[in-house]
Amino acid sequence: MVNHNILIIGLIWPEPEATAAGSRMIQLIRYFLEQGYNVSFASAAAKSDLSFDFSALPVSCYDIALNSSSFDELIKTLAPQIVVFDRFLTEEQYGWRVRQNCPESIRILDTEDLHFLRKSREIAVKKNLKNWSETIQNDITKREIASIFRCDLSLIISDFEYKLLQTDFNIDPSLLLHLPFLVDIAEGKGSTNFPGFDQRQHFMTIGNFRHQPNVDAVKHLYTSIWPFIRKELPKAELHIFGAYASQEIKQLHNPQTGFLIKGWMPDKKEAFTKYRICLAPLRFGAGQKGKLLDAMQYGTPNITSTIGAEGMKTVGPWSGFIEDEAEAFASKAVLLYQDKVVWVNAQRNGFSILKENFSKDTFESLFTDKLKELDQELEKHRKANFIGSMLAHHQH
Repeated sequence: MVNHNILIIGLIWPEPEATAAGSRMIQLIRYFLEQGYNVSFASAAAKSDLSFDFSALPVSCYDIALNSSSFDELIKTLAPQIVVFDRFLTEEQYGWRVRQNCPESIRILDTEDLHFLRKSREIAVKKNLKNWSETIQNDITKREIASIFRCDLSLIISDFEYKLLQTDFNIDPSLLLHLPFLVDIAEGKGSTNFPGFDQRQHFMTIGNFRHQPNVDAVKHLYTSIWPFIRKELPKAELHIFGAYASQEIKQLHNPQTGFLIKGWMPDKKEAFTKYRICLAPLRFGAGQKGKLLDAMQYGTPNITSTIGAEGMKTVGPWSGFIEDEAEAFASKAVLLYQDKVVWVNAQRNGFSILKENFSKDTFESLFTDKLKELDQELEKHRKANFIGSMLAHHQH
């Protein structure tokens, strides 16, 4: 499928230095370029100061409008062999127009993470429910599952979510591809590249504050976790990085307790390699956590929750500790901060997780094979997906 055209419809213009979703999108774009595709990117969103500068890549960019026939003319002109929808919301908005104007285009949904899973868990946290599955039958679930069925292929970033869709929603595996964050393992030269235990100090966390799980995690750190850590380590500081911090977050800045809101950090390497430990007490969320992937890449052990670690590895030990209760979380953070042997071992575990679960070469090869299969047997593939054709028929 060399030299075929591909159109990516973005929910927003990618912000790879601010969000994990932005990093994921740029990884996909680079993959398609490496495979020889002519890549076009279109979005109805306004660009921000953190939007990726596409002038560095041979990508054609288009501003599009919602609910406008001008999109019909654009897609007819581009005549893409593949259309990628960035999250289910763009499939809802433009999928029917793609089917109408380019019916033979392969339609791919990049879920980023399962929005309905994240929403179900958020509702459960707010209602103080122990089992998030009690809230999974919500409107977002129905919309996102319908979008998955309407597409020829959905990219699922987490192995946990890949299995969930099959076991709980009976989605045929032919409609899904597990495609995690992609790491060039050859670039990872191990811990000798980064400052060691003795050269690092303090704690850090990072995350885009337009993402509610990150807002909740920082507030949880402030009220329930950091006071325990600070009591045991009175000279330690927690530096919080992230774009789009609200006034609510900025008001948590407290130099007296070492809880410091630092704002956006353009250099991820600097944001991670100065610090001894990354804290990520996520109480809800989905997908894979970019902050934990970055921590492992930069040799920074972490403490996270079960939800934080979910989908990041299949077997073996974690790159630090996994704790859900505040006091246990804080206790493990203190241990990891003070014990060099434990810290070094956690760092090594992180490099092993990267190698075993995020190999760029391995997963790109699987993606390439799947695209070839769809290109050769698209009609047969669609006939086997009756639910998808039925949902498309009744969408409007």
